[in-house]
Amino acid sequence: MRPGASLLASLAACLVAACGPANNAPSADFAVLAGAEEGYDSARPGHQLTFPRDHGAHPAYRIEWWYLTANLEDTQGTPYGAQWTLFRVATNPPGARKNLNAWDNEQIYMAHFALSWPDGHRGWQRYARGGDHAGMAQAGVTSEPFAAWLDDWQMRSTGPGWTPLEARARQGDHGLELELSSEQGPVLQGDAGFSLKHPAGTGSYYYSQPFLRARGSIEIGGRKIPVEGQAWLDHEWSSQFLQAEQEGWDWFAIHLENGQKLMVFQLRNRAGTPDDAFLHGVLIREDGTMLTLDPGEIRLLPLEEFSVEGRRLPLRWRLELPGIGREMEIRALHPQQWMSVDFPYWEGVVLVEGNNKGSRGKGYMELTGYTP
Repeated sequence: MRPGASLLASLAACLVAACGPANNAPSADFAVLAGAEEGYDSARPGHQLTFPRDHGAHPAYRIEWWYLTANLEDTQGTPYGAQWTLFRVATNPPGARKNLNAWDNEQIYMAHFALSWPDGHRGWQRYARGGDHAGMAQAGVTSEPFAAWLDDWQMRSTGPGWTPLEARARQGDHGLELELSSEQGPVLQGDAGFSLKHPAGTGSYYYSQPFLRARGSIEIGGRKIPVEGQAWLDHEWSSQFLQAEQEGWDWFAIHLENGQKLMVFQLRNRAGTPDDAFLHGVLIREDGTMLTLDPGEIRLLPLEEFSVEGRRLPLRWRLELPGIGREMEIRALHPQQWMSVDFPYWEGVVLVEGNNKGSRGKGYMELTGYTP
């Protein structure tokens, strides 16, 4: 499905209205993330996340996403990657407009689906408005049982709990069918689920399920490929993710060979230096307990840039974590894992090399806010 002109216009109007003056926006691609919170609920420390309720949507907050990435292999050990993402953006605070009909729902959904393989990458997007239209909900999220969907791009629980899950998507002769399982519960990021994004206190509610085992198939150009591997699911919501001076982020989610998980991100400032970035990292042990890393001991150093879609992107990095004695080199499976969507970004498989099992693995990297 291609988005209709009116739906795209609604989303564009939402982004413009939410961002305030253009000279305060961090970048054209991700300005909506720095919009004002006025009229919406704010993410603040001290709020207790409650499940299964919080698996669902939070329309009182402006922005939300459910984000699945999977590192997969076929029977020959060939690496593949899969991304399934559903974004929700509110066009107005709840109750700001009265007497809305079903076709004027103020929740706009955008979905991304992508596949990566050693010498290729394809990505797609779809849009839909939330709400029940003539008995059909084209896009939405429910908490119990959990289901997130836009048309036939779907992720839903298949048992009595949140997991196991199934994720499905199809676009032409490309497709995804994965069964996802884990014995672990959700991992609360940051301070009991509040993830700080700026020293001034801006943040989000954020939890992850990084211990998913994935099994199923992908389809590339009509060729069905049985795969299995590891997956990482994030759910995050807020009304203001970024401050005006923040232009984007570099984010890494890594499955380490020793069974641990590592998540590191930096939020970059406009016209700043690497020393100006807001850094956060967490090591998630096999039992789900977490070690928050000292930001002063996270050294994220770009080693090599590549030209991708008119942008210079750092696609090989060195990550030094002296506090836990880890050093690793992170490199893209290949440079051209670019999401050429309305709000473009780089998202793809990375390979991680180091001198021990706690410094080797595979994962996903996301780079946003890089302009031509």
